Amino acid sequence: MKTVKDLVQAGLVNDGAGLEAVAQKYAVGITPAVVALIDRDDPNDPMARQFVPSAAELVQTPDERVDPIGDLTHSPVEGIVHRYPDRVLLKAVHVCPVYCRFCFRREMVGPQGLGTLTPGQMDAAVDYIASHSEIWEVILTGGDPLVLSPRRLRDMMVRLAGIEHIKIVRFHTRVPVVEPERVDAAMIDALTASGKTTYLAVHANHPREFTPEARAAMARMHAGGLALISQSVLLKGVNDDLETLAALMQGFVENRVQPYYLHHPDLAPGTSHFRVSIADGQALVAGLRGRISGLCQPTYVLDIPGGHGKADIRTAAISGGDGCFTVRDWQGGEHAYPPK
Repeated sequence: MKTVKDLVQAGLVNDGAGLEAVAQKYAVGITPAVVALIDRDDPNDPMARQFVPSAAELVQTPDERVDPIGDLTHSPVEGIVHRYPDRVLLKAVHVCPVYCRFCFRREMVGPQGLGTLTPGQMDAAVDYIASHSEIWEVILTGGDPLVLSPRRLRDMMVRLAGIEHIKIVRFHTRVPVVEPERVDAAMIDALTASGKTTYLAVHANHPREFTPEARAAMARMHAGGLALISQSVLLKGVNDDLETLAALMQGFVENRVQPYYLHHPDLAPGTSHFRVSIADGQALVAGLRGRISGLCQPTYVLDIPGGHGKADIRTAAISGGDGCFTVRDWQGGEHAYPPK
């Protein structure tokens, strides 16, 4: 489903009035697997909240930014973000099987976004990686890289396999939970390369996303030799209660997905209705300790606006309160949050 008309016909919204303006500004996309999870009788359904557009997205607050985590600040060539010394992001595509309403790259993804790298741009991106021997890990993101065909994924892995100093290739994806049927033997084979270790960061935000089909897709990936880690976003009305957050993290572990990052929501345009306070987030993460196994504990992180990297906001990396915080980046620099 890619239009407001589709949503109305499916009964996901009662009236498309007011949503056309949202759809013109931000991409809409919902797969059949996600549609099947939405409770149309629940006006506060957490699955609908994640994927069905809302007029609230047209409300922009003064602290929101088009590029909230500063990708463009650290982009030496098209498709590359080199923020940390030993790793780069490779953004090969800017399309997704679904479009999350809280996406921090919502200005860049979708049919009207930055698009797929051209062959020349991909050559330049790979040349950049090859020429920087300090790069140990390449992180495929975007967009969702697993929308690419197995042939194109294989081509990318072959090119990265030819760069000796690259040891880890990581893919960030929603596909196993929103389009699990794509995860077949051809895809899994395409994601492996001799001499490289492949990680998949599986993005899910609510335990209902772990359907039997999603669990089977993750099992196939694990059996195929892929290491699985998690990423989630702490979202108001989706997972900002202890019971739901605990079940989400337990669900990851049950599927052999190691909990990794729980992101504080970024200052993306039109997403204020998803944001929780840092104090509430810290209390929720603290509540997980002791309630559920140590295997299930994520790292609660904030991407510091302006491109300064992630901070672990469970710890002394952040201080302050009442919305006025000082956050310390990995190089020791201090930044006001939210920025004024």
